Amino acid sequence: MTTIETPQTQLPFTQRLTIALGDIKLAHSVFALPFAILAAFLVAPRSAADNSLLIGQLSGMLVLIIICMIFARTWAMLVNRVADAKLDAANERTKNRAFASGKLSLKDGYLMLSVSALGFIAAASCFGFFYTNWLPAILSIPVLIWIGFYSFTKRFTFLCHVFLGGALAASPIAAAIAINPSLLSSTPEIYTIAIMVLFWVAGFDIIYALQDLDHDQSTNLNSIPAKFGWKRAIWIARAFHTIALAALVYAWSQSTQLTTLFAIATALTAALLLYEHAILAKRGKAGIPIAFFTLNGIISLTIGALGSIDIILF
Repeated sequence: MTTIETPQTQLPFTQRLTIALGDIKLAHSVFALPFAILAAFLVAPRSAADNSLLIGQLSGMLVLIIICMIFARTWAMLVNRVADAKLDAANERTKNRAFASGKLSLKDGYLMLSVSALGFIAAASCFGFFYTNWLPAILSIPVLIWIGFYSFTKRFTFLCHVFLGGALAASPIAAAIAINPSLLSSTPEIYTIAIMVLFWVAGFDIIYALQDLDHDQSTNLNSIPAKFGWKRAIWIARAFHTIALAALVYAWSQSTQLTTLFAIATALTAALLLYEHAILAKRGKAGIPIAFFTLNGIISLTIGALGSIDIILF
């Protein structure tokens, strides 16, 4: 029988927020943020005189993008934790999460969701106030709806992993719209990178969901592991990661800005994905933590960093 703790409503809001942020693992922002920054550099304004990036103007925009990404991910993960509180409480692996265990109340969750949503909308609106680009503000609410929708997909489709990939894949496109929407149509590699993110994230989310295969099957929750079993799910994850790698190669071939360093990042990504699946094949469920977070975090940082440096040096 699951013991539900008394919500810590007597704690100051900042302490309750700290508990929530610890629960949603803010460090996992590393999966999407580097791709948003890379897209920002791809469409960054340049000086006609020396073709250099206008770092002064771009730096302020990058700060806003980082703030938007933090608020957006906090919103999406809080939606997940609040919506899944009862489901998490019934799962041995997740029963100690803040909302599932009762450490935080749903009222706390709704308050934090409101703060996150308003923070995101306010940060997106700053692109209008400071850079006369109101598209981020106009699109802010649809974006919140889209990235929050994933949390409900496990209830009705085994393609929930693809929806999560789509939520993170929005980050490079959204960043490009915020920085320089006029160049988005003439920078097709951003869309290809978004496709890469979609299949890459969907692939490693399938791996992550292997932990809950038995639980999901017993409770009629949907996931690719629950529907197809362990072995087939791994092969589907491999297929998704193959598509992601192909998209990355194609993005490199499309771009005049992504050259040597991005090619190196692509090669390293291929090696890391192979290593990820080798670990999973060798260690099974015990290999999921390093396969899910560590290696994929390195992949994201490698692509974002080397790709951005490649553009700066171009």
